[in-house]
Amino acid sequence: MFKRSLIAALILVPAIGFAADNTPGAKGHRAGSHFSKADTDGDGKLSRAEVEKAMPYLLSKFDSIDTNKDGQLSRGELSAWKKAHKGERQAKAAERFKHADADGDGAISRAEAEKYAPRLARKFDLIDSNKDGKLTQDELRAYRESKRSRKDKV
Repeated sequence: MFKRSLIAALILVPAIGFAADNTPGAKGHRAGSHFSKADTDGDGKLSRAEVEKAMPYLLSKFDSIDTNKDGQLSRGELSAWKKAHKGERQAKAAERFKHADADGDGAISRAEAEKYAPRLARKFDLIDSNKDGKLTQDELRAYRESKRSRKDKV
């Protein structure tokens, strides 16, 4: 379970933290797209059940995100919460990167990825843009941005 959390943090959390446009409903914005997919009834808000099904990692934070206490999350509430907690997410991502970088050299080797981040290891060659056998935070960020730009074109 920790390994899955590590991968999610290395790939997903920084993607949200480094997103260029955090405005509600931003076209092509990953969180906006995820919001739309989670909003199964199409009412523009997320019920607790929709969050539980599509974004279970937010369920424990539901009440703090729901600032108007209407029992639903709007894009604006979710966006404001993400903006307010951006630094925390980046700090957690940095902590997880540091954990995967067992030798402390500022990069994740293939062996470190295989041991501490197997899902990352499966994409290692795609992410290792300079083919030096190590993943840096810059390479991870570039990979996330390229994935995001490909989704924007679809």
